[in-house]
Amino acid sequence: MSRDGLASLFLAALVFANLSTADAVETSATKPKDVGAKSAAADGKSPAKPKAKPADDNIESVEALVKRTLPSVVIIRGAGRDGRENGLGTGFIIGADGLIATNFHVIGEGRRFSVQTADGRKLEPVAVHASDRHVDLAVIRVDAKGLKPLELGDASTADAGREVVVLGNPQGLTHSVTKGVVSGSREIDGMPLLQLAIPIEPGNSGGPTLDRQGRVLGIVTMKSLVTDNLGFAVKVDALKALLEQPNTVSMERWLTIGALDPRRWEVSGGAQWRQRAGRIQVSGAGAGIGSRSLCLAKAESPDGTFELAATVKLGDESGAAGLAFAGDGDEQHYGFYPSGGRLRFVRFEGPDVYSWRVLDERPSDAYLPGDWNRLKVHVDDGRARCFVNGKLVFEHELGETAGRRAGLVKFRDTSAEFRQFALGKEVPDFAPTEEILAAVAKLRGALPSHGAAPVDLVTPLLPDAAAGVEVLRDRAKSLEREAELLRDLAGKLHRRSVVEQLTKLFQGDDDNIDLLRAALLVAKLDNDELDVDAYRDEVARMAEEIRERLPAKADDAAKLVALNKYLYADNGYHGSRHDYDSLSNSYLNEVIDDREGLPITLAVLHIEVGRRLGLDLQGIGLPGHFLAAYVDDDGRRQLLDPFDGGKRLTEADAIRTALEITGRTPQAEQLEPVTKRAIVLRMLENLVGRSADERHRLRLGGYLDAILALAPDNLERRMMRVMVRYRDGALDESLADIDYLLDHHRADLDEERILELRDRLERERRE
Repeated sequence: MSRDGLASLFLAALVFANLSTADAVETSATKPKDVGAKSAAADGKSPAKPKAKPADDNIESVEALVKRTLPSVVIIRGAGRDGRENGLGTGFIIGADGLIATNFHVIGEGRRFSVQTADGRKLEPVAVHASDRHVDLAVIRVDAKGLKPLELGDASTADAGREVVVLGNPQGLTHSVTKGVVSGSREIDGMPLLQLAIPIEPGNSGGPTLDRQGRVLGIVTMKSLVTDNLGFAVKVDALKALLEQPNTVSMERWLTIGALDPRRWEVSGGAQWRQRAGRIQVSGAGAGIGSRSLCLAKAESPDGTFELAATVKLGDESGAAGLAFAGDGDEQHYGFYPSGGRLRFVRFEGPDVYSWRVLDERPSDAYLPGDWNRLKVHVDDGRARCFVNGKLVFEHELGETAGRRAGLVKFRDTSAEFRQFALGKEVPDFAPTEEILAAVAKLRGALPSHGAAPVDLVTPLLPDAAAGVEVLRDRAKSLEREAELLRDLAGKLHRRSVVEQLTKLFQGDDDNIDLLRAALLVAKLDNDELDVDAYRDEVARMAEEIRERLPAKADDAAKLVALNKYLYADNGYHGSRHDYDSLSNSYLNEVIDDREGLPITLAVLHIEVGRRLGLDLQGIGLPGHFLAAYVDDDGRRQLLDPFDGGKRLTEADAIRTALEITGRTPQAEQLEPVTKRAIVLRMLENLVGRSADERHRLRLGGYLDAILALAPDNLERRMMRVMVRYRDGALDESLADIDYLLDHHRADLDEERILELRDRLERERRE
């Protein structure tokens, strides 16, 4: 029997009287439609209600239909990554009070855009009323009244062969009309699409797909890459669902999504500098010499000796991006950066090419093309020493310097990413120590060769070309296997390190546990590049921004209102609508970035920002749906639902929600606050529940390790880890878990079957 089959047989034999973990996760039934979110219709902001469906034989001529509907179609001009206009898209009016539907990619996340009507009027965008990148839809609100909305139809009537008309601005040709038919329905990457036998071009995106009665059946989203006469439109039903639960973000706030913190950074010379997932990203051409653009730290470098470092990865090795230092904040500075696969040390003394001096340029075998590279500059006594990945590349006298400004620089049309920027008297090195290198070498020597030919056989075989080739191929296979095992060991080392950090966090009293750090460490299990401290700083910045808006002696009631307004009204944090089961909704860093998540991740963010404002906020582990609660000085609780915009709930509301989701009435103790350990365990259980398929099997072991580190007596999860370890061939570890099960016997465990499995694993290990 195969390992998979034997493991499955074992699990089937281990019968438990009660399996309680299902209540401790956010279930798919928790999707927004089940939590009673207020629809746009409730506050008078809904689009025009569909009228009674006209008979299908009540068809207008195309000319009459276009004349009637074209005034409802708008031109949307979006800004590119460099902030400049990058072409046209289309939108259409769906609310007389200023609601306009389009594609998410037309407006671009966090970017400026403009709206113009068919008669040439400019409409001022005031908010992104609703958006969902997963289905490529956005609804914007403009400052206008009395607009003429299109009627939203029913996508279920869009049968193959139904005649449709598409309005848009293809290739910049405004107010164009094309006619064709629906050729089918498709789902691509979870998006419900109509397949259209119509030529679709750039500029059509966001335009309406109308039936011959002028009702919207879909929103044009993409063209086929196979043929010119085929395109796709998002079904109008997805737009209706979006309108039911808007996540409104004001334009002021929309433009801050991914923006650099102006208190820490200052951009000079154009280009598009943004921040995401703890990294700084740049793209687009700058305005300076060589299309140079600077992103300078507001903090100046220290007097005398100092160090500057950042880890950089170029989007294309023909580009150039790296460190700038000893500058005046404008045209004068030094630069150390990779360019065209070589390292450069440059002095900039002015705005033109005559003031640009390349002081040194050379390749370095320490530089890793196409990968992350750590750049570091050490300045001491008028000399600069420049390192890449710990190896010295340049050492130069600086001469007279222009100032103490330092930061990042890029040239040409380079796209690049930076992380781990540091500036100070001394900055840490990330190069491995000799001890680490020796340990890795020892591991490598212990890896199995699987029969590959020893390298010392190569020389004797060289006179015989055929034999020599065969030997080299065998060695290559061995090295490939070795590389695979080393990558696996690297992943295990990372996950074990994170689990140990989590374990250490939870050694103290619950009140003293850093829940924010713990939740970010859960996300770090799957992302070794996640910068935990950067996200903790971001949450602190959010709290500080709220505090700056409050009066000096604001009470808790005012703080709660400000917290809700900041998170949900101003910044659009919301429960996941479309891709609810995505692992991203369980990663707190991605929830912070994307402003979308599960009930528990949104609740953790709500709690942690609130605590930094001095609010006593706690987690409520309702079955199937996690809540937050504010506790006043008298111990009274107010339940809050961060998944539904921080809405206040009564206990009766909460009980009804749990009943709708799980089919069972929660017990009184399930409405009580839970510990931080319980919160983190529930987050891990969510990841386990979303990692059952083969794609995520390698991740599953890390989640189980973390759960058992925090809750070693969770025998259900220990049994699951037996299966995971056995499938991975880790027989010793599987046997250790089986022995734990036997030592912690429970009446509902079939001890005889466990002993049988143990004997089989022992025999297999001896073989």
